[in-house]
Amino acid sequence: MVSLNQMNPPAHILRSVSCIAFATSMFLLGANAAGLQKTVLVTDCENPMQFEVLADGRILYAERGGRVKLWSPDTQTSSVVWNREVEVRANSSTPATGGAWEAGLLGLAVDPAFDRNHGVYVYYSPRAGHEFRVSRLALAGTPAELTAEKILLTVPVDLEVCCHYAGGLGFDGSGNLYIATGDNTVGFESDAFAPTDYREGRRLFDSARSAGNANDLRGKILRIHPEPDGTATIPAGNLFPPGTPKTRPEIYVMGCRNPWRFAVDRKTGTLYFGDVGPDAPVPLEERGPAGFDEFNRTRQAGNFGWPFLLADNRPYRQYDFATKTSGPAQDPARPLNLSPNNTGPKELPPAQPAWMSYPAGQSSRFPLFGSGGRSAAAGPVYYFDAALKSERKLPGEYDHTLFLYEWMRNWIIAVKLDESGERAGMQLFAPGLTFRRPIDLKFGPDGALYVIEFGTGWENNKDARIVRIESAP
Repeated sequence: MVSLNQMNPPAHILRSVSCIAFATSMFLLGANAAGLQKTVLVTDCENPMQFEVLADGRILYAERGGRVKLWSPDTQTSSVVWNREVEVRANSSTPATGGAWEAGLLGLAVDPAFDRNHGVYVYYSPRAGHEFRVSRLALAGTPAELTAEKILLTVPVDLEVCCHYAGGLGFDGSGNLYIATGDNTVGFESDAFAPTDYREGRRLFDSARSAGNANDLRGKILRIHPEPDGTATIPAGNLFPPGTPKTRPEIYVMGCRNPWRFAVDRKTGTLYFGDVGPDAPVPLEERGPAGFDEFNRTRQAGNFGWPFLLADNRPYRQYDFATKTSGPAQDPARPLNLSPNNTGPKELPPAQPAWMSYPAGQSSRFPLFGSGGRSAAAGPVYYFDAALKSERKLPGEYDHTLFLYEWMRNWIIAVKLDESGERAGMQLFAPGLTFRRPIDLKFGPDGALYVIEFGTGWENNKDARIVRIESAP
């Protein structure tokens, strides 16, 4: 989930985002704000994280406390289909409660072959142990219930520290399951620069042990292929082929801080993901760049740099926290992980620059993004289907459009893509509508855009809900 500490200080959070009024390049949307409306569907949700819209219009959604609920369009009500509130280590800032900040049931995805196998996948932290689990369940019965849990993968984590667990799940067009994991590192004591504290006893303050470690599953986007027997195999094309010494074959993308929301375009195989960056307000020659959030895209496995590089491959220096002296800057072509906590190779794959990146202040490159707190999230690509008989579907002007969104800044931006997948323009989506911390976006079988609004506060919001953005009559 989005991290409290990875945001900017409260003063930044309170900054106005009224400057979100123009785009770097525009594309015409004849039906834009006047042709769209919001319909509230689900209000009975507590800290909702991820959801799926099933083919029959039902909505399956995960609540961080450990419940999965199923909303029916026929009854307009929700029922609990999986309840693990007792077993799940959920959000808590006090260790005595057995919780860990931002942990819990964080991710949910439905198998592409759901109509045949009824498969549902969840990502959660059990109360026993220090790990997250990727599990497959089956939705069946009347009343519906999730049963037959099979654990596909466990991700060891340090749950005694705050934050950066990510947790999103999603599938590509080949049936591969992607899992987003955060760097699980304390970022409070590195002056808002890269937390690469190599001193003895400071392992939890060292992101090189996780995100920069090719032998660790944290700070990554993992890719596995679920098998019918409840196991998982490694698809071809991951970053490290099986058998590569001191690496994990599940890794598709490494070098991430908190890539908490992503989407895979099943038509093109392109992975889009947001990555929430650190908070340094200005760059320092002796340390490295100012803080940026990133929107990234890739069609192949890669290293995206953290904690050694940021944004458009701006390097951090190899800083000695004991002596407070600076060493050489990292080389994007050959990043080096010299941490004593690193269990993987010292030399890492070349770093990939961010597709788009933006600071807390006004971005000169992407003024449409505004200013304030940051929490980048990448959503789905819309393809207009002229044959689909639905009055709700978004209009044809949104064909080949990627939807990006911001949990902190309360916007959704439509990015028009050309035939090669490059940006052809960007525009604030539905500026006449408001969004209360969008935390997940999906297109339904009706061609409408469904959104979880997490609500106005940090957690336990009474105004949390799931809404549908659709063409107005």
